[in-house]
Amino acid sequence: MDIDFPLILVILTFVTGVIWLADILFLRSRRLEKQAAAPQAASVAQSEAEAEEDSDEPYLVELSRSFFPVLAIVLVLRSFLVEPFQIPSGSMLPTLEVGDFILVNKFAYGIRLPVIGTKVVDIGEPERGDVMVFKYPKDGETNYIKRVVGLPGDVVRYHDKKLYINDKLIATDYVATLGAEELRREHLGDVDHSIQLVKTQDGRRGEGEWPIPEGEYFAMGDNRDNSNDSRFWGTVPEHLIVGKAFAIWMHVESWTSLPSFSRVGSID
Repeated sequence: MDIDFPLILVILTFVTGVIWLADILFLRSRRLEKQAAAPQAASVAQSEAEAEEDSDEPYLVELSRSFFPVLAIVLVLRSFLVEPFQIPSGSMLPTLEVGDFILVNKFAYGIRLPVIGTKVVDIGEPERGDVMVFKYPKDGETNYIKRVVGLPGDVVRYHDKKLYINDKLIATDYVATLGAEELRREHLGDVDHSIQLVKTQDGRRGEGEWPIPEGEYFAMGDNRDNSNDSRFWGTVPEHLIVGKAFAIWMHVESWTSLPSFSRVGSID
């Protein structure tokens, strides 16, 4: 079962904020009134009085006061600015490798409310060639990352390992052959990026033609013969978009190895 971290973060921020606010508005004044009514020795120093006041603060209030600002900052940054993700599969090879840790711009396609994902400020729309993170349309929960190939109104066709958009062949240049895999450079709109093909695999896999409805996008993995993408489960509705991947900031080969920063850089 996947842990819904955004929901947990929102709940923790809300609960600690309510507790801290309730203490400021109601509980703290009552504590101070009790302390003022209690007999005090005239020789008690100010520092000792402050220490006594602190010791009277309930543990839950103290915890909320300490954690709420941190949680609130993390919530704002993660929900509206930048969110980190880890690449779990090889569907975006050679652009992204398993173990890459990436950063996703959360406001490139508009500002959305955390958890529910409703767009409240419209800033921009996905462009052809963008590497986009979105929720898997079949369950609306699992994060997927693919490249935007088709825009609303386009007709995408994939035949014999070749991509066509609106009946126009998307040009590719040969780069290298690595065993059974062939690397090519694809010119997708204004974006030039690498794709990977398996030479020995049946070219009919994932073939078809798909008209893209308004408000939806066609997404494909750069590892064309080993990607579960829009060719198999359909287009991505706008409301499931999470953000635009823009940088690799770390790579971890396995949980027993040290982090590597050799792959740090922008994502083509």
